[in-house]
Amino acid sequence: MRKPIIVGNWKMNKTPSEALEFMKGIEEVLTGTENADYGVGAPYVDLDVCVKNAKNLIIAAENCNELDSGAYTGEVSVPMLKEVGITYCIIGHSERRTYYAETDAHCAAKAKRLFAADITPILCIGETEAQYDAGETANVIKSQLQGSLAGLDAGEVARMVIAYEPIWAIGTGKSASVEIAENCCKLVRDTVKDLYDEQTAQNVRIQYGGSVKPTN
Repeated sequence: MRKPIIVGNWKMNKTPSEALEFMKGIEEVLTGTENADYGVGAPYVDLDVCVKNAKNLIIAAENCNELDSGAYTGEVSVPMLKEVGITYCIIGHSERRTYYAETDAHCAAKAKRLFAADITPILCIGETEAQYDAGETANVIKSQLQGSLAGLDAGEVARMVIAYEPIWAIGTGKSASVEIAENCCKLVRDTVKDLYDEQTAQNVRIQYGGSVKPTN
């Protein structure tokens, strides 16, 4: 039985002091962790304070570099995240793909490096509004999965999280209907089955994301 996972990322928000205030508040009211995993993706400068004050909350990095060191100004490596105590890391978020040219190949390399450090990747995939309107959603999802999972074995894929996040629903106020979300999450699972096997597809955890609010 898969354990549900709910993780939202702060993007470029919250100073360390604001993160600390959040952590103190959320840990006091966080319940039900025996039934689901809950977490936040935080900016690099917030990770240390979040990890040190987390009791039941997963703390994820919002990105990483696939290389361990080098002249890559502004980048953060997996060993750096590991030493801070990070256990999850988001890769391939649509904003990273759109603004910073992150590709499926980058995602595959990052995922492989994260697994080597025993950090769970949260792989984001999703189509643009133009692709959705053109009926290309299925092809986009399949292509992104094939490229982003390249080089990963079944055991690794079974342990990761895949987040279907349509770009047209991220920060736009729009959100997918229950039917769209369920159909696309099923497509993700079916694609993993085609790429690997039934057991891997049944084990991988899949999220939906994009303008999710208490009201919807």
